Amino acid sequence: MGHRKKHAPRRGSLGYRRKRARRHTARWRTWPDSIESAKPRLLGFAGYKAGMTHLAMINTDRRSPFFKQEQIFPATVIETPPIVIFCVRTYTTDQTSKKLCIANQIWGENINKDLGRRISIPTKKQNKNLQIDDARKMLNNIKQIRVLAHTLPKEAGLSQKTPDILEIKVGGSVQEAFNYAVEILDQNISLNDVYKPSEYVDVNSTTKGKGFAGPVKRHHIKILPRKTRKGRRVVGCIGPWHPARVMWTVPRAGQLGYFARTEYNKQILKIGEDGEEVTPVSGFKRYGKVKTHCVLRGSVPGSTKRLIRFRDPIRPKLTGIEEIEITYISTSAKN
Repeated sequence: MGHRKKHAPRRGSLGYRRKRARRHTARWRTWPDSIESAKPRLLGFAGYKAGMTHLAMINTDRRSPFFKQEQIFPATVIETPPIVIFCVRTYTTDQTSKKLCIANQIWGENINKDLGRRISIPTKKQNKNLQIDDARKMLNNIKQIRVLAHTLPKEAGLSQKTPDILEIKVGGSVQEAFNYAVEILDQNISLNDVYKPSEYVDVNSTTKGKGFAGPVKRHHIKILPRKTRKGRRVVGCIGPWHPARVMWTVPRAGQLGYFARTEYNKQILKIGEDGEEVTPVSGFKRYGKVKTHCVLRGSVPGSTKRLIRFRDPIRPKLTGIEEIEITYISTSAKN
């Protein structure tokens, strides 16, 4: 039996789940541990992807040989209109399963009517102050404070009417986080209230869907020689005689794209209100012009107009954060 003469592993990783996502808005399954001594604030945000551009800036990476030199980097422009806080949730630990479960929900008084397109809004008017008092009595058993927020797609220039719903953890001690969450209930929160330029965030989204694909495009296997009998863009042998089944490690055809993916430590380069600074003359392709925006270094998973969720980095970088100095932003993208 012959053996491979060189090390050439398959490029398609099987460490990721290659199943089509349930929805186009991904969700966070975990949050970083909040520092109790830190000031209470939201640990996440969201925006809509507009497109990509490139910019010139001074390299701030001390490990790079081009440190303090001007370089050109790719960047992603995300429109970030304000989000509205409409509910506060307190979480406690279930005694049997030891998992987090909802203890109290405090609904806001001024709830947007468009939110009824997504969820069922309580019809009976509830006493907000009474709910806050009941939740405050249980703070000794509370583990986490989170808020429910919804986006404003109309302010992003989208034709979408139904807002997207986010659940965001509030950092800080439980008492301070609860007071802060109650304070911002029924208020609009902008990106400047959560993050600042030069900070790092994790991004979460659903990637572009590419439908059914073969093993060459899906797993990047080698195309067989011309004289093969049963096809060239196939796997030469899908397994031994025994075990009498196809193993899960064999690259096969199937769904490509539309996966929920997370990318870590994306640096915020710019937060602005004037969209003309980053928008091409004719607007972004399939999106148009942006207003309130955020510029992230590098690429971000997802297609145009898709919701991009931010989160405080769960694997923070050890390098110090330095001030960003941008010298040029390209607005000459070809559409």
